Amino acid sequence: MNFSKQTFLHNLAQTSLQPFLLPIERAEGVYLYTPEGKAYMDMISGIGVSSIGHRHPHAIQAIKKQLDKHLHVMVYGEYIQSASNELAKKLTSLLPSELNCSYFVNSGTEANEAALKLAKRYTGRTEIISCRKSYHGSTHGSLSVSGNEVKKQAYRPLLPDVRFIEFNNQSDLDNITARTACVIMETIQGDAGVRVPDLAYMKAVRTRCNETGALLILDEIQCGMGRTGKLFAFEHYGIVPDILTIAKAFGGGLPIGAFISSEEKMKCLTHDPMLGHITTFGGNPVCCASALATLEVIEQENLLASVESKGKLIESLLQHPKIKAVRRIGLLFAFDFETEETVNKIVQYAKEQGVICYWFLSHPNSFRIAPPLTITEQEIKKACAVILDAINQS
Repeated sequence: MNFSKQTFLHNLAQTSLQPFLLPIERAEGVYLYTPEGKAYMDMISGIGVSSIGHRHPHAIQAIKKQLDKHLHVMVYGEYIQSASNELAKKLTSLLPSELNCSYFVNSGTEANEAALKLAKRYTGRTEIISCRKSYHGSTHGSLSVSGNEVKKQAYRPLLPDVRFIEFNNQSDLDNITARTACVIMETIQGDAGVRVPDLAYMKAVRTRCNETGALLILDEIQCGMGRTGKLFAFEHYGIVPDILTIAKAFGGGLPIGAFISSEEKMKCLTHDPMLGHITTFGGNPVCCASALATLEVIEQENLLASVESKGKLIESLLQHPKIKAVRRIGLLFAFDFETEETVNKIVQYAKEQGVICYWFLSHPNSFRIAPPLTITEQEIKKACAVILDAINQS
């Protein structure tokens, strides 16, 4: 096995000057293990991915079963494959009737890229409206509609005709007009530090889109798949998007995303031009098998039923005068501190004690907690004791 820091730092492209540098040999449940056998509690689920825990037995079984059948056999949309059929059927059964047609892709940013294309193609319009402080991915289109200028400035020019409004501010909705192709927004703003919108605001967004003919794209790449206590976060608001994007926890640890809309809207990607969106590996059968198993685990183990109580338990245990604010929905947390330096000290100390927390790119004076939905009360108490100690040490 090769856990060389030299190889990691010089033969693998880096994303920052200070990577976490934690060598991981295996993972199980809420734990990551180093080659030496040290255990770390993953209180961030690999940034929202491992919501049913690492290597859930049901997902592993589904992956192995598909491996014995076939891997990639054709680019997306040409062959009939059971794995993608079953996953699409399952999603259709779980979503409102308006969201009955899924297109499987490789990642969250691709799901958002494709959703933007679909909106422009379907409406014949070009203007895109997004929210300040949003995060939708780092490819060019997704970056164009993300609201963090620090992350964007080095890559301009980006997509034209993109305008930004303030999240959770109803007066800004007048900017949505008859020339707007779509409004893209996170149902819960994640990277901005867990910003939860008002019910009235979300309903007003839906109404304004209806009035102007703009499509509403809800990005649930981080907040979907049960993270908020509902399978999909928009269910909290009694609205339905025109296009839904999902990824991260969707694959149970394997890379898959989806953009989901109505069959009628999706058909416009089949002509003028044909192959309006195309992907080689989207709908990979092994990834689809894992995604279906993930949905089955959430259902069969009734994971949604305990999300809120577990979230309340964490909130009750993490009380400290250094915490300036807490924002939470379900098992998605942001804890605000006075400075970014304090957060870095807390994260580093907790890591040394075997608990993984993290920060937010766009809100560095907050640190995040988003544990697997499968975490037990005993594990919560153990992790929170370490985090409190880390806060004291900071």
